[in-house]
Amino acid sequence: MAKLVIYLNCEDARSQAAFYTEALGGEILNMVTYEAGPWSDMPEKDKNKIMHMTFTAGGVLFYACDSIGEPIQRGNGAFFYLSFETEEEAYAAFDRLAVGGEVIESLKVQFWGDLFGQLKDQYGVIWQIAVENTSPSM
Repeated sequence: MAKLVIYLNCEDARSQAAFYTEALGGEILNMVTYEAGPWSDMPEKDKNKIMHMTFTAGGVLFYACDSIGEPIQRGNGAFFYLSFETEEEAYAAFDRLAVGGEVIESLKVQFWGDLFGQLKDQYGVIWQIAVENTSPSM
């Protein structure tokens, strides 16, 4: 059996994790910099970057690291889908994640019955926020 964990490749893992833990509630569990690694040829500018971090946000476990050597390229091949139990939780998370980002689709009741919205956060990550209809008509 496998366990799925979201692993974020970041430009600034510290600030991205801080944003998510603040927006969704959570905490940074641990963080290791590249300086702690065995590389003797690590450039000075990269030593304080995050090699591995674990944090929780919205009750979900995340891993993260800082990209070194090449820039981050976000795509649309995967979304983070968060399903909440209440509309209040969903609206609060949506509004906080949208700060500095772009609303793709406002959070509203959709034709299939779910409260659903989509946004791209300030880091280029696409989030789908929902409260699932417990008795769908589809």
